[in-house]
Amino acid sequence: MQPEILVRKSDTWQAMRDAFRWPQPETYNIAEQICERWARAEPDRLALTCLDADGGTQDYSYIQLSRASSKLANVLAAHGLKRGDRCAVLLPQTLETILTHLACYKLGAIAVPLFTLFGEDGLRYRLQNSGASALVTDGANLHKVLNIRDDLPDLKAVYSIDQPANGVHGFWQELDKAVDTIECAVTRLDDPAFISYTSGTTGPPKGALHGHRVLLGHLPGVECHHNFLPQKGDRLWTPADWAWMGGLTNVMMPALNYGVPLVAHRMAKFDPEHAFWLMEKLAVRNVFLPPTALKLMRQAPVKPVALRSVGSGGEALGADLLDWGREKFGTTINEFYGQTECNLVLGNSHTVFAPRDGSTGKAVPGSEVAILDSNGNELPAGAVGEIAIKRGAPQMFLGYWQQPEKTAEKFSGDWLRTGDEGSCDADGYFHFSARQDDVITSSGYRIGPSEIEDCLAGHGDVSMAAVIGVPDAVRTEIVKAFVVVEAGKATDALKAELIKRVRTRISPHVAPREIEFIDALPMTATGKIMRRELKK
Repeated sequence: MQPEILVRKSDTWQAMRDAFRWPQPETYNIAEQICERWARAEPDRLALTCLDADGGTQDYSYIQLSRASSKLANVLAAHGLKRGDRCAVLLPQTLETILTHLACYKLGAIAVPLFTLFGEDGLRYRLQNSGASALVTDGANLHKVLNIRDDLPDLKAVYSIDQPANGVHGFWQELDKAVDTIECAVTRLDDPAFISYTSGTTGPPKGALHGHRVLLGHLPGVECHHNFLPQKGDRLWTPADWAWMGGLTNVMMPALNYGVPLVAHRMAKFDPEHAFWLMEKLAVRNVFLPPTALKLMRQAPVKPVALRSVGSGGEALGADLLDWGREKFGTTINEFYGQTECNLVLGNSHTVFAPRDGSTGKAVPGSEVAILDSNGNELPAGAVGEIAIKRGAPQMFLGYWQQPEKTAEKFSGDWLRTGDEGSCDADGYFHFSARQDDVITSSGYRIGPSEIEDCLAGHGDVSMAAVIGVPDAVRTEIVKAFVVVEAGKATDALKAELIKRVRTRISPHVAPREIEFIDALPMTATGKIMRRELKK
């Protein structure tokens, strides 16, 4: 079976955008797209390779995924889960994570992916807010669920993939009792599929409800930033957790959709040397590496590994990191942009157009992106304003779960407002500056931290850097940098050197007036720098 390709390569990016048309299927179900049609056409095709902690591997075919997920769907249904109900998935990258997603979509239920590093408070809020009636987890996380279960009146059934416990079903023991066929629910593009909670940079986390169309919406961006996936021999992996959009909809779902073998691996803590080893051992050719992972990998003393494509997004990359990527991976990292509510709307595709320093790419075929002023008017090329995405992109969320007023606040007319500052140049390259609440106002200048952070991180002694504005009686704010350096390198001489680096490489007006060395930067669970914590 040949997977449908949505973006046809052409001589120019604009020609690809002009020729693009979204498919309009009457019915669309994620489980059908990423599993069932392959299981019928090529049942023994390799779908998944799981790498365990000891270096051993286990392969799974599409027919194995189909049969096991149908068993699970029957188990969940027998315990009361029905169309529209929510089922939480509190697991790392495992076979069972995929099976639970597939089972939910086969039932027309709504999956709620949850990050395993969440503590009890984080889990309590999300489980209460979503009203999840079922939850699948493992032995390492079960205790957190049991400790808060009395606070979760909607949670009727809990499953552990490791072993049953008092009041907890054994995942595989239940599957052994079930039949391996089920009729897949008939769903349409706008029918709900999963709730992805924002990382809560402002206020409590909000549940972004996505429809089955979200998979379709991600495919153009995935095809482009992976240099026209799928190609013969492709194999896809990411260290990003499948509980997040970056892992779930940029990697896990698209890989299975295209018939590209997917690699799954539990990594309790990101290990850059282990990441290089994994990619070489399993002949990985395509990866999504968040900027934080790339910065850590840059510090690892390892030999290069040949990759066909590397995508990255979440924080802006700098020219130094791109140069390092070409040396280590043999390809240009394609940076992209999106957010939980509407992902993969901007991106690079270096085989079509050359990336531009400091740019997160151009509008992906099928997505309309603009820069707006505070009144919702489109701004001309070069002007700084808010990045906004036009309604109509299938990857756009249906709304915030049970928060229609918050959903309405997210839009200005036909435009979804991202809350991110940026600009678009005359050639269509978008430049991300900062979250609006991260913008520094100093001596009348509006300064975004990303460019300064990239410059600082390009220094050989710097592992990571974050920049904020701190109050100043004369300048309103001054630029302060928090810098993580190698042991023994935190000196006043290095501070002076770093300030000079920014002054000469960017501009004197953005150079930090204060630098503080710290052991580690505070980050969200998705690996984004929490500048608000630094401001505190």
